Amino acid sequence: MSYTPRLKQEYKEKIISSLKDEFSYGNTMEVPKLKKIVVSRGVGAAVADKKLIDYAVDELTLITGQKAVATISKKDVATFKLRKGMPIGAKVTLRGERMYEFLDRLITSALPRVRDFNGINATGFDGRGNYSMGITEQIIFPEIDIDKVNKISGMNITFETSAQTDKEAKSLLAELGLPFKKN
Repeated sequence: MSYTPRLKQEYKEKIISSLKDEFSYGNTMEVPKLKKIVVSRGVGAAVADKKLIDYAVDELTLITGQKAVATISKKDVATFKLRKGMPIGAKVTLRGERMYEFLDRLITSALPRVRDFNGINATGFDGRGNYSMGITEQIIFPEIDIDKVNKISGMNITFETSAQTDKEAKSLLAELGLPFKKN
Protein backbone atom coordinates (compact mmCIF):
# COMPACT_ATOMS: atom_id res chain seq x y z
CA MET A 1 0.00 0.00 0.00
CA SER A 2 1.37 3.40 -0.97
CA TYR A 3 1.57 6.47 1.24
CA THR A 4 -1.10 9.18 0.93
CA PRO A 5 -0.68 12.56 2.67
CA ARG A 6 -3.10 13.26 5.52
CA LEU A 7 -4.73 16.31 3.88
CA LYS A 8 -5.20 14.52 0.55
CA GLN A 9 -6.94 11.65 2.33
CA GLU A 10 -9.11 14.09 4.28
CA TYR A 11 -9.98 15.94 1.06
CA LYS A 12 -11.17 12.72 -0.60
CA GLU A 13 -13.11 11.42 2.41
CA LYS A 14 -14.68 14.51 4.02
CA ILE A 15 -14.07 17.79 2.18
CA ILE A 16 -15.52 16.76 -1.19
CA SER A 17 -18.86 15.77 0.36
CA SER A 18 -18.89 18.84 2.63
CA LEU A 19 -18.31 21.27 -0.27
CA LYS A 20 -20.74 19.35 -2.48
CA ASP A 21 -23.48 19.89 0.13
CA GLU A 22 -22.55 23.53 0.79
CA PHE A 23 -22.57 24.68 -2.85
CA SER A 24 -24.97 21.98 -4.21
CA TYR A 25 -22.74 20.72 -7.01
CA GLY A 26 -24.39 18.16 -9.27
CA ASN A 27 -21.20 16.22 -9.94
CA THR A 28 -18.20 15.36 -7.77
CA MET A 29 -15.87 16.66 -10.49
CA GLU A 30 -17.31 20.18 -10.06
CA VAL A 31 -15.98 20.38 -6.49
CA PRO A 32 -12.96 22.74 -6.41
CA LYS A 33 -9.56 21.31 -5.63
CA LEU A 34 -6.10 22.64 -4.91
CA LYS A 35 -4.05 22.66 -8.13
CA LYS A 36 -0.68 23.99 -6.98
CA ILE A 37 1.16 26.03 -4.37
CA VAL A 38 3.87 28.48 -5.43
CA VAL A 39 6.36 29.64 -2.79
CA SER A 40 8.40 32.61 -4.01
CA ARG A 41 10.86 35.06 -2.58
CA GLY A 42 12.31 38.25 -3.98
CA VAL A 43 15.92 39.08 -3.16
CA GLY A 44 16.43 42.72 -4.10
CA ALA A 45 19.87 42.89 -2.50
CA ALA A 46 21.09 40.21 -4.92
CA VAL A 47 21.99 42.98 -7.38
CA ALA A 48 25.02 43.72 -5.21
CA ASP A 49 25.70 40.22 -3.75
CA LYS A 50 25.12 37.14 -5.95
CA LYS A 51 25.56 34.77 -2.98
CA LEU A 52 22.17 35.86 -1.55
CA ILE A 53 20.37 34.05 -4.39
CA ASP A 54 22.09 30.78 -3.41
CA TYR A 55 20.98 31.26 0.21
CA ALA A 56 17.40 31.93 -0.89
CA VAL A 57 17.35 28.86 -3.16
CA ASP A 58 18.79 26.66 -0.40
CA GLU A 59 16.28 27.90 2.19
CA LEU A 60 13.28 27.41 -0.12
CA THR A 61 14.56 23.93 -0.98
CA LEU A 62 14.80 23.09 2.74
CA ILE A 63 11.33 24.48 3.51
CA THR A 64 9.45 22.84 0.64
CA GLY A 65 11.39 19.61 0.12
CA GLN A 66 11.73 20.34 -3.60
CA LYS A 67 14.57 22.04 -5.48
CA ALA A 68 13.99 25.78 -5.87
CA VAL A 69 14.97 27.73 -8.97
CA ALA A 70 16.36 31.24 -9.27
CA THR A 71 14.10 33.75 -11.04
CA ILE A 72 15.68 36.26 -13.40
CA SER A 73 14.77 39.84 -14.26
CA LYS A 74 12.90 40.43 -17.50
CA LYS A 75 14.10 43.95 -18.22
CA ASP A 76 16.67 46.60 -17.31
CA VAL A 77 15.86 49.05 -14.51
CA ALA A 78 18.57 51.68 -14.22
CA THR A 79 17.43 53.11 -10.87
CA PHE A 80 17.86 49.69 -9.20
CA LYS A 81 21.11 48.93 -11.13
CA LEU A 82 19.29 45.90 -12.53
CA ARG A 83 20.18 44.29 -15.86
CA LYS A 84 18.06 41.95 -17.93
CA GLY A 85 18.81 38.32 -17.07
CA MET A 86 20.18 38.93 -13.56
CA PRO A 87 18.97 36.54 -10.84
CA ILE A 88 16.61 38.48 -8.56
CA GLY A 89 14.61 35.88 -6.59
CA ALA A 90 13.76 32.23 -6.04
CA LYS A 91 10.62 30.15 -6.38
CA VAL A 92 9.22 26.63 -6.06
CA THR A 93 6.02 25.25 -7.61
CA LEU A 94 4.55 22.36 -5.62
CA ARG A 95 2.00 19.90 -7.00
CA GLY A 96 0.61 16.54 -5.92
CA GLU A 97 1.95 14.82 -2.81
CA ARG A 98 4.57 17.47 -1.99
CA MET A 99 1.92 20.20 -2.21
CA TYR A 100 -0.24 18.48 0.43
CA GLU A 101 2.78 17.75 2.62
CA PHE A 102 3.90 21.40 2.51
CA LEU A 103 0.37 22.64 3.28
CA ASP A 104 0.13 20.25 6.23
CA ARG A 105 3.46 21.48 7.65
CA LEU A 106 2.47 25.11 7.06
CA ILE A 107 -0.82 24.71 8.95
CA THR A 108 0.29 22.44 11.80
CA SER A 109 3.81 23.63 12.61
CA ALA A 110 4.78 26.89 10.87
CA LEU A 111 1.78 29.23 11.29
CA PRO A 112 1.35 28.48 15.02
CA ARG A 113 4.96 29.67 15.53
CA VAL A 114 4.13 33.20 14.31
CA ARG A 115 4.18 35.76 17.11
CA ASP A 116 0.73 37.14 18.10
CA PHE A 117 -0.99 34.98 15.47
CA ASN A 118 -4.74 35.58 15.15
CA GLY A 119 -5.29 33.94 11.77
CA ILE A 120 -4.56 34.91 8.18
CA ASN A 121 -6.35 37.70 6.31
CA ALA A 122 -9.10 36.68 3.93
CA THR A 123 -8.35 39.66 1.66
CA GLY A 124 -5.74 37.90 -0.48
CA PHE A 125 -8.17 36.46 -3.05
CA ASP A 126 -7.84 37.57 -6.68
CA GLY A 127 -11.43 37.13 -7.91
CA ARG A 128 -10.69 33.88 -9.77
CA GLY A 129 -10.40 31.52 -6.80
CA ASN A 130 -6.68 31.93 -6.07
CA TYR A 131 -5.29 33.06 -2.72
CA SER A 132 -1.97 34.74 -1.92
CA MET A 133 -0.44 35.40 1.47
CA GLY A 134 2.84 36.75 2.73
CA ILE A 135 5.06 35.48 5.50
CA THR A 136 7.40 38.01 7.11
CA GLU A 137 10.01 35.61 8.56
CA GLN A 138 11.32 32.36 7.14
CA ILE A 139 12.36 31.20 10.62
CA ILE A 140 8.80 30.09 11.47
CA PHE A 141 9.51 26.89 9.54
CA PRO A 142 11.09 24.19 11.73
CA GLU A 143 13.41 23.13 8.88
CA ILE A 144 15.33 26.42 9.09
CA ASP A 145 18.14 26.53 11.65
CA ILE A 146 18.09 30.06 13.11
CA ASP A 147 21.86 30.02 13.71
CA LYS A 148 22.59 29.49 10.01
CA VAL A 149 20.28 32.25 8.73
CA ASN A 150 22.26 35.15 7.29
CA LYS A 151 19.28 37.53 6.97
CA ILE A 152 15.65 37.25 8.07
CA SER A 153 13.36 37.79 5.12
CA GLY A 154 9.86 36.91 4.03
CA MET A 155 8.21 35.01 1.23
CA ASN A 156 4.96 34.83 -0.70
CA ILE A 157 2.75 31.74 -0.85
CA THR A 158 0.12 31.46 -3.60
CA PHE A 159 -2.58 28.78 -3.58
CA GLU A 160 -4.09 28.09 -7.00
CA THR A 161 -7.45 26.32 -6.90
CA SER A 162 -9.92 25.18 -9.53
CA ALA A 163 -12.69 27.19 -7.83
CA GLN A 164 -14.64 29.70 -9.96
CA THR A 165 -15.31 32.23 -7.16
CA ASP A 166 -13.50 33.52 -4.10
CA LYS A 167 -16.25 32.19 -1.81
CA GLU A 168 -15.75 28.64 -3.08
CA ALA A 169 -11.96 28.96 -2.79
CA LYS A 170 -12.19 30.30 0.77
CA SER A 171 -14.46 27.41 1.77
CA LEU A 172 -12.03 24.91 0.23
CA LEU A 173 -8.97 26.42 1.95
CA ALA A 174 -10.80 26.72 5.28
CA GLU A 175 -11.83 23.06 5.04
CA LEU A 176 -8.21 22.12 4.31
CA GLY A 177 -7.27 23.88 7.55
CA LEU A 178 -6.05 27.39 6.73
CA PRO A 179 -6.89 29.49 9.81
CA PHE A 180 -8.68 32.56 8.44
CA LYS A 181 -9.40 35.49 10.80
CA LYS A 182 -12.89 35.69 12.19
CA ASN A 183 -14.65 38.97 11.31
